Amino acid sequence: MNNYAIQVEQLHKTFDAVVAVDHLSFQVNAGEIFGLLGPNGAGKTTTIRILMDIIKPDAGSARVLGKSPGEARARVGYLPEERGLYRGLRVSETLTYLGQLKGMSASAARQRADELLERVELSEWGKRKVQELSRGMQQKVQIIASIIHDPDLVVLDEPFQGLDPVNVGVVKDIIRDLRARGKTIVLSAHEMSQVEALCERIALIDHGRAVLYGALDEIKQQFAPNAMEITPPLDLAGWEQVARVEARDHRQMVYLKPGVAPHDFLKSILERGWRIEQFEVASVSLEQIFVTVVKGENRGHA
Repeated sequence: MNNYAIQVEQLHKTFDAVVAVDHLSFQVNAGEIFGLLGPNGAGKTTTIRILMDIIKPDAGSARVLGKSPGEARARVGYLPEERGLYRGLRVSETLTYLGQLKGMSASAARQRADELLERVELSEWGKRKVQELSRGMQQKVQIIASIIHDPDLVVLDEPFQGLDPVNVGVVKDIIRDLRARGKTIVLSAHEMSQVEALCERIALIDHGRAVLYGALDEIKQQFAPNAMEITPPLDLAGWEQVARVEARDHRQMVYLKPGVAPHDFLKSILERGWRIEQFEVASVSLEQIFVTVVKGENRGHA
């Protein structure tokens, strides 16, 4: 039996003449960190709102923790991209109230809020009004609000928004801790480096459809160039194995012809007695993949 935290099958949603989600299908495994990615207007937020039972699809189905989105709501934590805190209330009061809305007792919600505020270094701000907090502080409070009831599934839409590098690290540690405790996290973010550092699998959505889906390591391997960086630069003119070279500061990027493996190229260099200080197979970042795929999709829809 498949152990899915989320199952989306042929999900479809339109707003007037605009197709927001176009027969989208993907699954999120229980206990993983899953990246739901895409450019602005791709359909991510609409998909998330369907999963949160905020809006209904026109067609297709969505299962959350084995149930309909409405039935699973109490076991889900959600950080929306838009801020939704009560600005005139004190921070601890806000978190206690939101915990109670998720079925917690007032005392349990208050204790949990105090623990989490200490975790994100906001203990001294608990009695201050939300409107007195900086943008980054408010973001951390909203993250606390999404996990205060210890949900099994946490959906985070732009969790790093407004955070400095130190607090990005704090939030990443919280996400990893949730994962270590067996929770499932769905992460939607524009900071591809953060997604790359956290996610095991991803779905890249464009024009409401999944254009990339699967294990991040396998996707990166699929897009990786058959190339390597070497130091110092070598005179490779006329080498049959080499398609082209590029100079990069004191390094050299060497692109091999199809069918030539990096270890064969390295063997050829060593057989000539040439000295190599650094030899590294080139990789491709998730951001580069994102740009390549989205640009290609947009050309196809022009």
